[in-house]
Amino acid sequence: MPSEEFEAANLQKLIENELSDVPANLRAKLLSGADVFDDIGKRPEPQIRPVPETVRGFRLRMDLQDTKPPVWRRLEVPGDVTLSSLHEVLQTTMGWTDSHLHCFRTGTKFNAPVFLTRFDADEGDEGVLEGDVRLDQIVAEIGDRLWYDYDFGDGWEHRLRVEKVLDVPPKMPVCLLGKGACPPEDCGGIWGYHELADWVRSDFSDELRPEIFTDTEDGLSWLPEGWHPDDFDLDETNELLGATASESPPFAEGLASLLELAQERGSKALSNALAHAASRSPIDFSDDEATALTDPYRILLEVIGDGVSLTGAGYLKPAAVEQVAQLSGISDWWIGKANREDLTWPVAELRATARSLGLISVRKGHLAPTRVARRLANSPERLLHHIVDRLPLGKSDADRHAGWVSLVVVGSETPEQLWREHISNLMFDLGWRDGRDGRGAPSANNPTLSVLRLLAGELRTGPRLNGTSAVAAAARAAIRA
Repeated sequence: MPSEEFEAANLQKLIENELSDVPANLRAKLLSGADVFDDIGKRPEPQIRPVPETVRGFRLRMDLQDTKPPVWRRLEVPGDVTLSSLHEVLQTTMGWTDSHLHCFRTGTKFNAPVFLTRFDADEGDEGVLEGDVRLDQIVAEIGDRLWYDYDFGDGWEHRLRVEKVLDVPPKMPVCLLGKGACPPEDCGGIWGYHELADWVRSDFSDELRPEIFTDTEDGLSWLPEGWHPDDFDLDETNELLGATASESPPFAEGLASLLELAQERGSKALSNALAHAASRSPIDFSDDEATALTDPYRILLEVIGDGVSLTGAGYLKPAAVEQVAQLSGISDWWIGKANREDLTWPVAELRATARSLGLISVRKGHLAPTRVARRLANSPERLLHHIVDRLPLGKSDADRHAGWVSLVVVGSETPEQLWREHISNLMFDLGWRDGRDGRGAPSANNPTLSVLRLLAGELRTGPRLNGTSAVAAAARAAIRA
């Protein structure tokens, strides 16, 4: 039978083994029987190096822990980047939407030192702020590591390891290589991600469909558009990184407010759309471009002249409708006579948007150009600036939000065939839903999009537009302060 002395010694070893990950000072207190409750939950402060005399760069390998096959990125960053700025770089490089809390830590053991975010400080926590620390104060040599945690619910852990020290730092962060798509936000952590990845790789087999989805359609509507676990777009990532690092042009007050709303909702989709290089392109127009863009409205003003009487039902008379259709090119592709406004939607849309833009008015059954229209009708450039200054159209929040989103999508030179899809998805991301079922993405139709399509030549070409770079510049002009 073991002696009491033997049992006590083995018990002491067992306790020491179980507490091996506890910091030495706290472990000593626990073993001595001292009161340690005041120390529970406290973390040691990170060890911070002095600011180096010379700024170097670092090649980092970032691995999303426990992913199989591995999801990783290789990037180069200047050493003087603060951890708060590095957080933005990692979010963009990885593909997260910055919808949750995060932290940097310097180890993996129990109570590893962490850096505080501004949120932590506002909550009353004490420690070292990530915005006050540079990367080169934490890492210095090949093999040095830093950990980045994101979304404490799903528990995404990233390990950053220095692969190379660069004597000449990059001017801005750049991604060199990567593998695997970023998991969808709020997918249930690593296990939920693997379940989704297996289902997508199986071409959406019913046998592998996660139980949370009622059917394939339900799952596809939840997944990010086109998401596949094995996809990674290096060019797009660097484009977004470049936009993150550069200074954004000032945006109009309404769009800035919408961006704040998106941030409150934890959404980066709208800001990512604005981050594309095309959104920062010039907004100048040639005389020919201004003439082509304003052609539909100048034709309408030419047809109505000093004013025309409307039908008893309030429509343009057939002769005026037919004249607009012939001059604008509608007659070349429209099926039908194109002589009744209520049966010729392009003419009805032209008139409705012209009224919203303050170019025409209706009083007592008489339609006439406004004073502004009379003054600008013979100056395509001034008329275009007037139109741009009135965008977006609409009085309701839905129309105004959809208008700003439409300007962002078109201004980023998204292909015309994707306009509606992207607008609908961005509106969904902002919290808008289909009015019919309250669940799906809302329709992209809105008065601002109608104006943009008219400027892009819809009356002359029909619904399929050709060449939209000039209207993209007009959209950019509308969103900038």
